[in-house]
Amino acid sequence: MEYTTLGDTGMSVSRIGLGTMNFGWEAEGWRLDGEQSREIIERAIDLGVTFFDTANVYRSGQSEEVLGDVLADYARDRFVVATKVHGSMDEDNPNARGLSRKAIEQELENSLERLGMETIDLYQIHRWDDDTPIRETLATLDDAGRRGQVRYIGASSMWAYQFATALHTSDRFGLERFVSMQNHYNPVYREEEREMLPLCQQEGVGVIPWSPLARGYVTRPHEAFASTDRGSEESESRPDRHATYRAGGGETINRRIEEIADEHGVSMAQIAIAWHLHTEPVTAPIIGVSSIEHLEEAVAAVDVDLTDDDLAYLNEPYEAAPVNGHG
Repeated sequence: MEYTTLGDTGMSVSRIGLGTMNFGWEAEGWRLDGEQSREIIERAIDLGVTFFDTANVYRSGQSEEVLGDVLADYARDRFVVATKVHGSMDEDNPNARGLSRKAIEQELENSLERLGMETIDLYQIHRWDDDTPIRETLATLDDAGRRGQVRYIGASSMWAYQFATALHTSDRFGLERFVSMQNHYNPVYREEEREMLPLCQQEGVGVIPWSPLARGYVTRPHEAFASTDRGSEESESRPDRHATYRAGGGETINRRIEEIADEHGVSMAQIAIAWHLHTEPVTAPIIGVSSIEHLEEAVAAVDVDLTDDDLAYLNEPYEAAPVNGHG
């Protein structure tokens, strides 16, 4: 494993972050049960992964519970744990969602309890909240930091002008600043390169992409995408996202990933992960896995060395695509 700092924070994270969206207590389709989740987390630790990402809404809180349960068996200071707030945790309670002071404070308490931790290393807003002034959100997060409940704060998919507004608001009022951006970014969706990534680089913000494997689209040949349980479900539940992947030259990029994987003697997933690790200013892609084999494959991608010609060949077919992932 290799390690780097998260933006300008000085906090070290593994170059592969483990995403835990599919972790829970009971198996459900491609989603894992508690025993399977534990095996993957423990193997990740064995392989040197120190960065774990979850959210309050993942499996309705089960993901946080499982992650906290496993990490309780280890020295807490070894790991960087990130979770998120924004999505609804109770459809009957309008204050159980969004980024108001009330929503954040009560959901933060709930996340800390599920994780079994006193402090969250990186607390992220999962999306922008049009109904709450960003100053209120930032002031609430700043207070949480002063209470010792969070160490750093981060953001996730939004427009670059919104992120710039948030950073300016922090600077203007002396509030804690977002140190990371978890955004939708991968070889077949690169709209973030237009404004968000240059902004992050300028501001010293760490970039930790979600869906770095395009929900599995770049891990197998284009024609075989729907051959897995998740691929089949994703094709039906999020046709807009996969149409976006294809719209930006995705089919050609998919085939080129396959070509380069054959040349290097590695998997398509490893080429896609290596692409992230060779792309500035990416800090650590958040990789979701459903098996030990996939985890080991992802970690081994750290050692895949792509040439400038490889990167140019992968990047060349990309075309502008509709913005996707902010909602």
